[in-house]
Amino acid sequence: MGARTGAQFLQGLKAQAREIWVGGERIDDVVEHPATTGAAHALAEVFDLQHAHADVCLIPDPETGESINASHMIPQSVADLRRRGAALRTIAEFSVGTMGRTPDYMNVTYAGFAGRAEEWAIKGNEAGAERLVNYQKKLRREDISLTHTIVQPTTDKALGDAPAPGNTVALRKTGETQNGILVSGSRVLSTLAPFADELAVYPGAPLGKDADAYALSFCIPMNTPGLKFLCRDSFSRKANRFDHPLSSRFDEQDAFVIFDNVEIPRERLFIDANLEVYNYVMSRSWWQNIMQQTTLRAQTKLEFAWGLGTHMAEAINGLQPPVAQQLGEIWCFAELARAALENAIDHAADSGNGTYLPAPGPFTAIRCMMPSWMVRTNDIIRSLGAHHVFTAPGRGEFNNAELKPLLDHYLRGTSADAERRARIYRLAWDFAGSALGSRNEQYERFYLASPQRNLQMAHGMADRSAADRLVRRFLEEDLE
Repeated sequence: MGARTGAQFLQGLKAQAREIWVGGERIDDVVEHPATTGAAHALAEVFDLQHAHADVCLIPDPETGESINASHMIPQSVADLRRRGAALRTIAEFSVGTMGRTPDYMNVTYAGFAGRAEEWAIKGNEAGAERLVNYQKKLRREDISLTHTIVQPTTDKALGDAPAPGNTVALRKTGETQNGILVSGSRVLSTLAPFADELAVYPGAPLGKDADAYALSFCIPMNTPGLKFLCRDSFSRKANRFDHPLSSRFDEQDAFVIFDNVEIPRERLFIDANLEVYNYVMSRSWWQNIMQQTTLRAQTKLEFAWGLGTHMAEAINGLQPPVAQQLGEIWCFAELARAALENAIDHAADSGNGTYLPAPGPFTAIRCMMPSWMVRTNDIIRSLGAHHVFTAPGRGEFNNAELKPLLDHYLRGTSADAERRARIYRLAWDFAGSALGSRNEQYERFYLASPQRNLQMAHGMADRSAADRLVRRFLEEDLE
């Protein structure tokens, strides 16, 4: 089939009954329900986007020749990484980086897995690796919207993040069937769940000794019997893009997933209670591969925030030095993200089997710093908004013949009329202060896992050769 259109994506959502719960209500039609319709149609626009920008977003399947999204590419050169990056940027710009789990994220993830399938084929898992490669072909050729759930649920922090034998809350293998295995338990955080065709489970935090039953990886349709998705409160607002320019369409949702005695068919099973494979694969090439998509999205979001803050200040002639300093701070974040991205791609290398991976160093630094940058950016936007975000009338007020002349006089700016000024500040509030804006800030804090753990890992993984050479010059010189 190849790359789908938006209409085909929506048709697929309607055709697949799944157990999605929002606010205590089971939603049968995510395309039309008020809590989900905005994001469903926004994602349909993402699927249409790849056809509108086919020269950037689509490439031929290497085996069939049919058109597929470039995010499915297994890069074999720096040029390939740049080609893929152009498509990823086109998608990121659609939601100005506010949707962290558009389907290209999982496309890149599984292309990375398939490109390094030999990492999955160790310790007797050759068949699982082969099934993973076959699934990646299905994913790209059917243009499946895939979500994932990789975080283990927490019931007692003192026990650590990884489940130990006897844990009946975490997802685990519970038995065998003629056609596969049975699993039960739960996982978080399945972002995009109402708008996905299939669900992926793959390794997260390393597991400890004898935790083989929890060492699983597979992909299954969202309507698989026994799957239940409990979504957080919806932050989607009515389809009025003047009043709610972001939250009317970009609430991608997040869900807690319960596996209630779910059967996993053998052909969809990539790791079957194999602890060594589970703990090995995610420590290798996965993260620096997906960091291209992640950094592009984040850089786009920061660039948007800088532009938005500048428009806020200019609307009321407010570009005094303290404001310019704050805006300069956001610009630095965006530019540093851009520099890290370019450096990682410029220094990409063959990972040993023909698959090119970006250099890990720049992405390690970005992974550590991005959460604090995003939080600081939101703080600046809210600071610039001050009381102005609360005096930004909506479409209803501007449509009122009695109110509009008063608004035009009392709420005009210096470089923007009242309506333009209202749109700027409403956009700012929706970005940084609304329910969706607050969700996005919380999401950014932990989007790349714990910032503290990432900093520790960065220190432990870093190449010390240059730094040690500089220090040794002073420690080893003759002081006599």
